[in-house]
Amino acid sequence: MSGPYRTLRRMITPMACLVAGGCLATALAGCGGGPAAGGVVSGGTFTFASAADPGNLDPQASASGTLFQFAYFAYDRLLSIDPKGEIRTQLAKSWQVDGKQVKLTMNKGVTCSDGSSFTAQTAADNINYIADPKNASPYTGLMLPVGARATADANTVNITLPQDAPFVLNGLAGVPMVCAKGLADRKVLVNSTDGTGPYQLAAATPNDQYTFTKRAGYTWGPDGATTAQPGLPDKVVVKVVPNESTVANLVLSGQINAAVVLGPDVKRLEAAKVFSADVPALIGQMWYNQAPGRPSADRAVRLALTQAVDLAQLRQVLTSGKGEPATALTVTAPVACPGNSVSKAVPTHDLAAAKAALDAAGWVPGSDGIRAKGGKPLALTFVYNTQSGPAASSAAELAVQQWGQLGVKVTLSGQDTTASTNTLYTTGNWDIAWEPVNVYTPDQLVGFFVGSNPPQGNNFAHIDNPAYAGAAAQAMKTAGAAGCPQWLSAESNLFRDADVVPFANEVAKYFGSGAKFSVTGVLLPLSIRMTAG
Repeated sequence: MSGPYRTLRRMITPMACLVAGGCLATALAGCGGGPAAGGVVSGGTFTFASAADPGNLDPQASASGTLFQFAYFAYDRLLSIDPKGEIRTQLAKSWQVDGKQVKLTMNKGVTCSDGSSFTAQTAADNINYIADPKNASPYTGLMLPVGARATADANTVNITLPQDAPFVLNGLAGVPMVCAKGLADRKVLVNSTDGTGPYQLAAATPNDQYTFTKRAGYTWGPDGATTAQPGLPDKVVVKVVPNESTVANLVLSGQINAAVVLGPDVKRLEAAKVFSADVPALIGQMWYNQAPGRPSADRAVRLALTQAVDLAQLRQVLTSGKGEPATALTVTAPVACPGNSVSKAVPTHDLAAAKAALDAAGWVPGSDGIRAKGGKPLALTFVYNTQSGPAASSAAELAVQQWGQLGVKVTLSGQDTTASTNTLYTTGNWDIAWEPVNVYTPDQLVGFFVGSNPPQGNNFAHIDNPAYAGAAAQAMKTAGAAGCPQWLSAESNLFRDADVVPFANEVAKYFGSGAKFSVTGVLLPLSIRMTAG
């Protein structure tokens, strides 16, 4: 999906995408079945802790992780994906892809929360809105190619793609569909919901809590899931609770039914043997700013900075010893392209080689040990996201120490999600950044590495890697998993040039009390089963 990736910037943060509510690990999957077959209690209230407030509730105006989760309660997708990565039904009951033509046959009898019908024309209107870059939706170029056009013919939606889109069905499984009233007046969506989802928003107190009520007669969930399933709660209350220790206490006391916990409180939750569901993610990913005039625009500097740090050690600190080496740029289940593009491509730790590389590039140590070139010291600004918790701060400080041994002066700048997004996309005042991007399909990443820089595009690091661009262009011509070897090969080109350096995977944990559920980047509402214990 080439072309500008408008406002996808809100999707990038480290594990904040999954756990701090700051942004999104693009959650494309959606299954209807619950994780428990028996011992469930129908009705009641399911209380879910969110680390942040979603703000504007228009589901197509932002791709923050918080809003994306909220949208899953009130809005459906055209298609769904099962845990094995297979495309399944949702609002559409069948589909056909023929080159750049996509045909969807819609389920009949689908209604919006206000009782109006959701038609093929409404679906087409959603697609046309999202694919138009003038609307600046975060899904433009991510879930749908820029310039895609849709028309409705009775109960059928016909989509014409402007270019190859190898994972277009995956993309359609990630787009929340808005009903006609909301499409006509998007102000309606700011503080309320207008969707076909299993729940609808009943009350909202920003920065405190949001209450959703179950819809009767809902029968068009993924693979025919309904709201009549035993164990599904009548209400869902989303409480905004920023403090992770407080969240853990509420889970243990039974006041919260579900929450994501990443930090040290994980150990006591695990010791209590409460229900948990895992979400794998890329948590350690290092970027270098290659904008003109930045020292890291020089490949030799990027390689030296990468070789100077012990990535394995940084991974251990960042993940509190729980992480694994990074394997690829897409690791969130269900993974579209499994494999390892990292191990043989990322420069290995070698401080001596790093020093020699900077010497050869003209960066000479001064009397204070800091390297300089042409009278300009090698002084860099390193941005990391504080919403990843205290382990991220410790790992960042360790990296600064190791770069100090190379003769580089690095100023550490811990920033929350809002500030770091502004730094990367607006001010550009950074040289090194730890900002992982979690998606399901490799084509969703192209805009980060190829094409326009902010504000027109999403290439915030100003990367220009012809080898990656060429390989990605070839991979785009092959539909689905058949192109995965090409995608993995393309990624390796980025790592060899130290354009981006993934170094740590980790499994985030959703913990539950008095309920069980399934997660695929987000908690799936129709999988919730209230339990007696």
